[in-house]
Amino acid sequence: MNYFTPEKLKAMYAMMVLIRKFELRMTEIFANRMKAGDFPGALHSSEGQEAIAVGVCNALEEDDYVFSTYRGHGHALARGLDLKRVVAELNGKATGVSRGYGGSMHLYAPELHFMGGNGIVGGGLPLALGTAYASVKRGDGRVTVAFFGDGGSSIGLFHESVNMAAVKKWPVIYVCENNQYAATTHVSKNCPIENIADRSKAYGIAGVVVDGNDVLKLLEVTATAAERARQGGGPTLIECKTYRHRAHCMVIPEHRPQQERKAWGQRDPLEHFGELLKQRGIAGDAELGLISDMQVQKLDDAIRFMEESPLPDPAGLEEALYA
Repeated sequence: MNYFTPEKLKAMYAMMVLIRKFELRMTEIFANRMKAGDFPGALHSSEGQEAIAVGVCNALEEDDYVFSTYRGHGHALARGLDLKRVVAELNGKATGVSRGYGGSMHLYAPELHFMGGNGIVGGGLPLALGTAYASVKRGDGRVTVAFFGDGGSSIGLFHESVNMAAVKKWPVIYVCENNQYAATTHVSKNCPIENIADRSKAYGIAGVVVDGNDVLKLLEVTATAAERARQGGGPTLIECKTYRHRAHCMVIPEHRPQQERKAWGQRDPLEHFGELLKQRGIAGDAELGLISDMQVQKLDDAIRFMEESPLPDPAGLEEALYA
């Protein structure tokens, strides 16, 4: 598959812009609701991590499985979930992807093999074993991706899950979004080695460290891992070194050093990719601006859809839980 055609690259740029604009607008909406005394729940923005979602998801086939996290808006959009229904879900509307009952941390679309976010740190890691095992039993060649954060690499479920996938050589790609902080704890405080990907050595599987702000490198690394998994080569642990632009969530104050935030801000994945497209002659400033304007229009339409949508019927909650 040729991942690097001009149209493909521009589509990836458009998705990164959409995710960035989405996070900015949702943060604004949530802030306004909180000021008005209408607490909509915690919002975990993936602003700054767009390259990981877009790079990884563009390397997958349509019928591959994806398990997300509580910081999963970018994963959901990059995987193809309907923008209007995602906006509606974050705001608790009945037209949302989870009928308005799940909210920000529980986006779900089984028809797209997007197996949902999870409010539990590393909660998707053991679940990914299920779809991977099913793929092996069916012999359908599908791959399962499990996203998790740096904090998730230090819980027991990480080691148990990777160990089983390694022993069985199941087709799982473990994608660690190392944004340097598990909530407010720096990665150096819970991981005694420099690279989380080096934990792969204990299980005899492939481990790769990649710049989490380089969307093309992420696509390339994921495509290689997916091909290895489809050929029976077992799991891969990919560590994406990145940095979120905002505090852990909207109910926890920013605490990270200002100089650190400034340094990572100069490595913005969106700006990096835009400059690359210009250098390669694929798109100039005018076209990139037009792409950005188009994403803003899509988002405006989605917000209107959300505002016009009804709240879910509380009576339907039991049915939704056991559907």
